[in-house]
Amino acid sequence: MRLLLIAVALASALGAGRAGAAEFRSAGESAVILYDAPSVKARKLYIVNHGYPLEVMVQVEGWIKVRDATGTLAWAESRMLNPARTVLVRAAAVNIRQKPADDAPSVAEVRRDVLLGVVEPAAGGWIQVRHRDGATGYVRAADVWGD
Repeated sequence: MRLLLIAVALASALGAGRAGAAEFRSAGESAVILYDAPSVKARKLYIVNHGYPLEVMVQVEGWIKVRDATGTLAWAESRMLNPARTVLVRAAAVNIRQKPADDAPSVAEVRRDVLLGVVEPAAGGWIQVRHRDGATGYVRAADVWGD
């Protein structure tokens, strides 16, 4: 029992250092199947498209338990995920700005569920992103999911 308590305390201490530093991956294939258990024989839940951001929850050999933008937990084959970072626009419409400021000129407007590539992770509430059409700038971290 004492060893169990020590293990729990150690795991909590290690997890506390990671607070706020979620790990994300993106769907690396054109379509990634998400399962209810870490096996291709498990029930298929749904499919996400290339680039869709997924939060890493747990890793076991060959599989990663992930959370999607809706909060749903599922399992994906590790080989199907990519370390490239993306974010999903969650607000109805978001302006990509030239600088990380609300009053900076807009370089593009994007709508809900648009995927953006992450150029630089969040700093000061802003993320530097790139749209697939080439527009690069900053969006508020609160308006997107995946970083």
